[in-house]
Amino acid sequence: MKKSVLFGALTVAGVAAGAAAAGTLDDVKARGKLNCGVVTGLAGFGAPDANGEWKGFDVDICRAVAAAVLGDGTAVEFVPTTAKTRFTALASGEIDMLARNTTWTFSRDVDLKFDFIGINYYDGQGFLVPKELGVSSAKELDGATVCIQTGTTTELNLADFFRTNNISYEPVPVETNAEGQQQYVAGACDAYTTDASGLASTRATFEDPTAHVILPEIISKEPLGPLVRHGDNEWGDVVRWTLNALIAAEELNVTSANIGELNAGTDNPEINRLLGTEGTLGEMLGLNADWAQKAILAGGNYGEIFAKNIGETTPIGLARGLNAQWTDGGLLYSPPFR
Repeated sequence: MKKSVLFGALTVAGVAAGAAAAGTLDDVKARGKLNCGVVTGLAGFGAPDANGEWKGFDVDICRAVAAAVLGDGTAVEFVPTTAKTRFTALASGEIDMLARNTTWTFSRDVDLKFDFIGINYYDGQGFLVPKELGVSSAKELDGATVCIQTGTTTELNLADFFRTNNISYEPVPVETNAEGQQQYVAGACDAYTTDASGLASTRATFEDPTAHVILPEIISKEPLGPLVRHGDNEWGDVVRWTLNALIAAEELNVTSANIGELNAGTDNPEINRLLGTEGTLGEMLGLNADWAQKAILAGGNYGEIFAKNIGETTPIGLARGLNAQWTDGGLLYSPPFR
């Protein structure tokens, strides 16, 4: 879902450099709309609802950036991208940022000339199997057929795992998560592999989710996050600090519900700087003083966004785990607003 093999790296990098030179922040302001690359459809992370309105964890990151820059979280054009088209769409300037289950890797950062502006979900690759298969460990999948998206590094992770454990498998190539889900449900493969969060999302859409099991093995590190083009540092700062604002707001207990009250001023200088009631952080970014307020109001702080889209009370049912605040034993940590 998230990872693409590096074809045409030099071409993509060259296009990216040209697009970045244009100055994305000025382009977005002049256009009055953010063009945000998202997934083609993954419940809880990015998918249109019955009314055609995009909803999800990554979608809310897009809305927060639009609100920070334009003062309007609805001023977003969502551009669905696949594992194969996402990087070309970003490099060419078709989209201003990408927010769709994309793993931060060395080659994507360095060779493809993209900047990952932070991590919004710490993940890892897993396996989904029917409960009736009677398998309790991925190491028991010797000889299994495995649905896997082509052009992704999940292919490499899968090959490494089976080779390391001296077991064999037969890949069943699919292009998108929707196709993978369809093939898996039809019995074309014994197991489906992608990010564990994607597996939880996929399972939640089944008629009987309890008939399917996510196996305990996590076979890779998948730090997922939004990314922009190299060479456009001003725009990168805007997207990076918008994500940081959502993370810091949760740590500081600034929510979409109490932000109006806190806007009157608090005894906490960092809250005041975050909300723009003191200091000049907005001016440093080329934004209005209340940019972070607008971002938080668009969909809530990080915790609110997580809870309503993919949290334990949703059909996706994900626990915070590594994605808890550092103060709660997780890895989420925003640099100081000062």
